[in-house]
Amino acid sequence: MFKMSEYSFVAAILATGLALICYVIAFASVRLTRASTAMAPAGGAPGGPGGTTVTVVSRGSSSQLATYGTLITWLAFAFVSASLVFRTVAVGHGPFANMYEFSVAFSWGVLGAYLYFERRYHQRVLGLIALPVALAMMLYATTIPSTADPLVPALQNNLLLTVHVAVAIVAYGTFSVAFAAAILHLIQPEGGRRGLPKPELLDEIGYKAVVIGFPFLTLTIVLGAVWADVAWGSYWSWDPKETASLVTWLIYGAYLHARVVRGWRGNRAAWLLVLGFAATLFTYFGNLFFGGLHSYSGLG
Repeated sequence: MFKMSEYSFVAAILATGLALICYVIAFASVRLTRASTAMAPAGGAPGGPGGTTVTVVSRGSSSQLATYGTLITWLAFAFVSASLVFRTVAVGHGPFANMYEFSVAFSWGVLGAYLYFERRYHQRVLGLIALPVALAMMLYATTIPSTADPLVPALQNNLLLTVHVAVAIVAYGTFSVAFAAAILHLIQPEGGRRGLPKPELLDEIGYKAVVIGFPFLTLTIVLGAVWADVAWGSYWSWDPKETASLVTWLIYGAYLHARVVRGWRGNRAAWLLVLGFAATLFTYFGNLFFGGLHSYSGLG
């Protein structure tokens, strides 16, 4: 089963990379097509010097290539899912006990969240930001040990291990989509840019992503406190990872407050989403640098 998990994981890396290439080429082609159309003679007849026929074909090909990118992303998601399932069967518990397993699971959460929002809003351009995040987590996982060591006593609670980390994965995945929407918002002028979703739509996607992710992050912290009391006899120890999780929660809470109560929109809200995702990554990697109670397994 370990081999099947590794093969599925490698296939997921290749599929994610291929899907990203499809998206990049598709959107680059659209940009080039629009640029060439703008430079064409105003009186060009269809199929003539104006290049109208070429433009139609290019747009059709780009759309088809982007569709292939989405289909391959679904394939990558299936491969990551299979890798996690095979790993679960092999180790006998949820595949969340070390940094390798949680990195793979993190990429699963990003791909799943992206596919959900892509299906809901039909904005494949989000994949230009979300897929590199997923791919980076996969590539990072290849640089750390993938061995399955026996669980230390603090982790020997299969239910809390699975549920606590699973809800964190959902939160991290949706925050990745919110980050993608924020970046696409920030690179546009106030009135929007051709070829990209309208800033208002990106603002809505970022908000909806946080609305989903914030309760899961809250549940992550609550379950973590319960587990800490079971494992260490205290609900809260101001461990670096606990503190980073709280700071992340406060940032996204501030974003929701600012948007709903204060009416924040536009770049101010987008920068809060970027800050929130930076805090998310710090929460994920922080225990590797600052030690603490979570450092024994590199648990994310």
